[in-house]
Amino acid sequence: MIYLNNRDISQLLTPKHCIEALEEAFHVLAQGRALSRPRTDVWVPCGRSDGYYRWGSMEGAIEPWGVFVTRMKSDIVTWTPEGTDELHCVQPGTFSGFLMVFSTRNGEPLAMMNDGILHHLRVAAGAALGVKYLARADASVVGMIGSGGMARAYLPAFREVRRISKVKVYSSTKAHRESYAEEMSRELGIPVEPFDRAEPVVRGSDIVATCTDSTGLVITNPSWIEKGMHLANLSSREWSWDAVQRCDLVVQVGTETLGDGCGKEDSERKYGWASWLIGQADDIARIPKRPVSNIDFLKYPSLVDLLKDPSKRRTSPDQITFFHNLGLLGFQFAAVAAKAYALAREKGVGQEVSTEPFLQDIRD
Repeated sequence: MIYLNNRDISQLLTPKHCIEALEEAFHVLAQGRALSRPRTDVWVPCGRSDGYYRWGSMEGAIEPWGVFVTRMKSDIVTWTPEGTDELHCVQPGTFSGFLMVFSTRNGEPLAMMNDGILHHLRVAAGAALGVKYLARADASVVGMIGSGGMARAYLPAFREVRRISKVKVYSSTKAHRESYAEEMSRELGIPVEPFDRAEPVVRGSDIVATCTDSTGLVITNPSWIEKGMHLANLSSREWSWDAVQRCDLVVQVGTETLGDGCGKEDSERKYGWASWLIGQADDIARIPKRPVSNIDFLKYPSLVDLLKDPSKRRTSPDQITFFHNLGLLGFQFAAVAAKAYALAREKGVGQEVSTEPFLQDIRD
């Protein structure tokens, strides 16, 4: 088997690779030959009054490709007064997230990978597929709400599916939005202008994407939304119901294949994902309750529906479209990890690792 770190993956995978891999995998999903297990979290008191330990995991399998992938992450989570999550492992600035890739042909462990670059690439690839199938063909101006890693991944992915000529960006932190504008303008060779308010970023844009770690609503005023726009989110809580109701066509990336009942119980909804919690009542009370989205995205068509039936896509340049870019996490990781593994073997990239520590002669 091989080990691929973030540097290896950044050298192997491009946004184009990930969009193509994810699109191919969605066609396999449409045939009923792929699945995704929803993300589940386990919360444990960590011995400090300002945080909690959280373990998260999810899996996916793509039968024709012969791969099964599990993604795991180990975090200490703390919360800022501004309402955002802060994560670290061991110490601030370090993180523990990785994938294991297995063969479904003989069960062999094929690869271990860091998840940082893959995580950003697969989310951006999903958003780009939403743009490909829902945005106007002439969409060229992007309004970006957020200036972090996901916002940095979204723009190059959008450029793979549309001719982007201008970008506007808003972040609540002046230094962050200015740094983003400078960096992305230099990287992409297009003008990127920072703004100190969200409204002018939304108005006049063809594509509007929210890429924030906010635990509360980001876009609440439906009057900002104009005919012909395509909207995309990162979290189900970023857009208000009033804003989503302005849209003529709403599409979700896809629900998990274990059934629509997953993640519906009260305790699961309060903390974001399907969650199991340990701790006394005062411990658990420290965890901020996630505001439950009042938008039932499960009732809307999925990306698979659009692939099967082109009539479900945009039919008019005046339509306002919305792509809910959250779901099928394990399946998406399987798609991009399988692509990374294939490219690594083809190009001889990665550190060879013995499978001996992963195999034994005692039946488990």
